[in-house]
Amino acid sequence: MKSLLERRAVVVNGTLGVLLVGGIGVAYSSLGADGGEPASSSRTVTVSKGNLTESVSASGSVESAKTSSLGFSGSGTVKKIYVEVGDKVEKGAELAVLDRTEALENLNAAKAKLAVAEEGDTGTTQGYASYVQAQNAVKSAQRALDGTVIHAPFAGTITAVNGTVGGSASGSSGGGNGANTSSSSSSSGFIEIANPSKMKIEGTFTEADTTKLEVGQSATISFSALSGVTAAGKVTQIDTQPTTTNNVVSFGVTITLTTKPAKVRIGQTATATVTVSEASDVLYVPAAAVSTAGGQSTVTVLENGKPVVKTVTTGVTGTTGIEIKSGLEEGDQVQLTTSTSTFGTGGNMPGGGLGGGLGGGGGNMGGPPGGGR
Repeated sequence: MKSLLERRAVVVNGTLGVLLVGGIGVAYSSLGADGGEPASSSRTVTVSKGNLTESVSASGSVESAKTSSLGFSGSGTVKKIYVEVGDKVEKGAELAVLDRTEALENLNAAKAKLAVAEEGDTGTTQGYASYVQAQNAVKSAQRALDGTVIHAPFAGTITAVNGTVGGSASGSSGGGNGANTSSSSSSSGFIEIANPSKMKIEGTFTEADTTKLEVGQSATISFSALSGVTAAGKVTQIDTQPTTTNNVVSFGVTITLTTKPAKVRIGQTATATVTVSEASDVLYVPAAAVSTAGGQSTVTVLENGKPVVKTVTTGVTGTTGIEIKSGLEEGDQVQLTTSTSTFGTGGNMPGGGLGGGLGGGGGNMGGPPGGGR
C-alpha cells in the first residue's frame, strides 16, 4: 500500500512539473530572444493639421473685485447703525454715525474764534496769523464732524458690521469715512462693503505655470456648484513674491470676471483655466508619440513599413496633441509605443515565484506543492 501511495505522489508531482515547465516556456517565449525585456505593442497615427490651445488651471473662491473697509476718522460713542449684513446700499448712503455733540460744539467754538479774528486787524502780521490759525481750526473741526459718519463709497452689499450701538469707536488712520482699501481674509473696518457685480478669483499657480502667465490673458471660469455654468475672465494681477509650502513654490494670480452668470455668488468654489498659448492650422501629433531627452525631441516614423527615428521641433502643447514645427509632414505615420509586460529583471516572474505552493524565489521550481508531498 505504501509503495502504491508513493508511486501516485510521484505521478502527481511529475505532472505538475511538466505543467510548470510548459508555463514558464510560454512566458519566456513571449519575452523574445533578449529575455527579461518587456514586450511592447504599438499603434500608428497620422500627422494631422488643426488648432491647439495650451492652458493652465488653478482653483479658488469667488470674491468681490471691489471692496472697502470703512471706519470713523473720529472717536466717540456709536449712536446709530443703519445697515445690517446683506443690505444693499447706494453710493453715498449713510451707514453709521457717532454721537456728534462734542464735535458740533468744537466746530461752533472754532467758527466763533474765526469771526473774532476776521473782525481784528488782519493787516498786521500778528493779526493775519491769528486769522489763518482760526481758519485752520474751523477746517479741522469740520473734518472731525464729518468723521463721525460713515458713508458708502460706492453702491454695494454690506458684508460685515463690526460694532454695536452704544459701543465706542476709535478713529482709523487708513480706513476713514468712505476709504477704499484692499480686501483681506479678516475684517478690519467698522463696516465692510463689497460690490457683487464685479467679481474675481484669486488662484495659486505653480512656479512652472506662472512663467507662462501674463496680465491680460483670457480665462474661462467654471463653478463647482453650478454644472455647465462658465464665465469669461482675464488675468489682472500676478504676485511678484512667491509662497512656499512643503517645498513647493507657487504664485498668487488674480483673474477678474468679465462676465457674471446670474447664479454665481461670492464665496463659491471656482476653477480658472487660463489660455497661455494658441496655434492655428498647424501640424500636430499625440503627446505619446513624442520622446524628449537632453532637450531634443524625437518621433518614430514608419517609412516603407520600417520604423525610423526622426528629430522634430515642437511648439504648443495642447490638450489634443503637440505642435510639430519641423521634422514631419502631414500624412506621415508615427508610432505610439506602450509597454505591455510586467516581468521583472533577471527573467524572474512577478513576486519572485509562481505562487506560494510551487517553489521558492527567483522563479525557480522548488519541491513538491507546499514544500512536501
